[in-house]
Amino acid sequence: MPLSRRGFLTVSAGAGAALGAAPGPARAAGRPRPFGRYGSPAARLTPGTLYVHPGGAGDVTSVRDAVAAASGTGRTLVIAPGTYRETVAVDRTRTAMTWIGASEDPRDVVVVYDNAAGTPKPGGGTHGTTGSATTTVQADGFSARWITFANDWLRADHPGISGTQAVALKVQGDRSAFHHCRFLGHQDTLYADSMALGTFARQYFTHCYAQGDVDFVFGRATAVFEHCHFRTLSRADLAGAPYGFVFAPSTAGANPLGYLVTRSRVSSEAPDGYYKLARPWVPSSDTTARPMLTVRDTRLGPGIDAVAPYANMSDAYPWQAQRFAEYRNTGPGAAVTVPANRPQLTPWQARSANRATWLGDWEPWKEVC
Repeated sequence: MPLSRRGFLTVSAGAGAALGAAPGPARAAGRPRPFGRYGSPAARLTPGTLYVHPGGAGDVTSVRDAVAAASGTGRTLVIAPGTYRETVAVDRTRTAMTWIGASEDPRDVVVVYDNAAGTPKPGGGTHGTTGSATTTVQADGFSARWITFANDWLRADHPGISGTQAVALKVQGDRSAFHHCRFLGHQDTLYADSMALGTFARQYFTHCYAQGDVDFVFGRATAVFEHCHFRTLSRADLAGAPYGFVFAPSTAGANPLGYLVTRSRVSSEAPDGYYKLARPWVPSSDTTARPMLTVRDTRLGPGIDAVAPYANMSDAYPWQAQRFAEYRNTGPGAAVTVPANRPQLTPWQARSANRATWLGDWEPWKEVC
């Protein structure tokens, strides 16, 4: 049965260990501390810290208002548990901003809205894929910990809308890091992109969970996904395979590095073989793109079509002409039954397929909170 929007978030939040999210620290009995170990408006972590609480115990009650108040650089938002139904945009001027989920459990802090590409705008027209994003981050140096970014727009609720892309997070800034975050949606859930064609934005995702169906991790960023869990969803609206694609990179041709997935896993709610691992996205705005995806040391579950894990988005740009490669993957979806369909790195090539090569002098895995 199709899920309601509320049911979508509830089921996602209740999946427990499947989400790849470690539970937060045990909470001591006694007086509640909505901001955990991160202070309060009466005892600020730093002068640049703002506190968000839906019930009024913080500086503001919404994430959007906190971002508006946090002008300049180096500001921190400590966000109390709650579901924040709103759209949020971090513009380019708000550099080095940090969002912290106060409970240290991403299931507790959810930023969610329900626009799709085909959703009508009040002033006319539709939102488009970019405009559908619940959260948009353009600033460099952004980081988030223990936050859920969601878009709970559902096809079943809007049978008359054909633009079904519904982005939970669009991130475009360089040096953008996400630790222990969740990205919930269906089509185009996580848009890992850059501000401009000639801008090579570096992004890092670790111990994160992303779910969806069609192209649900996509864009042209130079992005590393380490210790992440990607989960493909079932679809009641389709009678047969394929249900969708996990990755759809659109790496610029001049960019030597696209998406790197390492020490991660892909699981599925769908029948075995109903998903492709990836397809290349060559946008009409950049027909010189050469999408790049490297998946290594990752477990691919039976939901991935092992015989033909890649497909074309457009026959004019076949996946074989792009930069797709694998190395030392495991699981039923990684079985090499047709070698021509599973390009592999050599051991020598694999030596440089790592986070240090992808991210250069930026080492976000060393950040502490």
